[in-house]
Amino acid sequence: MKKYLLTVILHIMVLALAAQTDPAAQELLNKVSQKYEAYKTIRSDFTLEVKDTQGQAFANSGTMLFNKPQGQYRIQIKDDDIISDGKAVWNISKELKEVQITEADDNPNTIGPNNLFSFYKNGYKYVHMPDEQIKKNGKTEPVKVVELSPIDTRTNYFKIKLRVNKNTHIHDITIFDKSNNRYIYTINTLYVNLNLPKSNFELKKDNYKGYEIIDLR
Repeated sequence: MKKYLLTVILHIMVLALAAQTDPAAQELLNKVSQKYEAYKTIRSDFTLEVKDTQGQAFANSGTMLFNKPQGQYRIQIKDDDIISDGKAVWNISKELKEVQITEADDNPNTIGPNNLFSFYKNGYKYVHMPDEQIKKNGKTEPVKVVELSPIDTRTNYFKIKLRVNKNTHIHDITIFDKSNNRYIYTINTLYVNLNLPKSNFELKKDNYKGYEIIDLR
């Protein structure tokens, strides 16, 4: 689960020839990216729904915080907390009572929180699909749809479906993996340019007494 969160939620190689991309899709993606890039901080509440090959589904909810100028982020779900101060990353498992520490990855060719809204620029071809309808607050709204596929076929997923609302914000992202599972991330709220205290992006060791600390740096 955490692997897929980091994959989207959780930045792969350089875009192939322009002929492999859809100009209409690229225009929409550029608008989305430009909008998010203009925000210095982001707070977002999201829902993750997983559907497996047997038709079973379960959902989880969480919160994402980004302080983009400092390369800092925090992703919180029920049993996991991922914190980065821009230099280190702490992966906290409440279930295992374990904290793994790694170096922050600032590689622009890797999908991760720091380029969540611009990952498509590297390593994907994409196509604009017909608009779809969603229900939000009891009303029906149109969303624009782009499907992306990785150029590197060794990835464990084969398609990403991105739906964009009328405000040019991401409504949801669906990842289709090669085992026919689907991971659907829905952005429920979006607050931008808030003053996010520095403490959000620091590991408070007093909160994790009794946890095993594994430093992989």
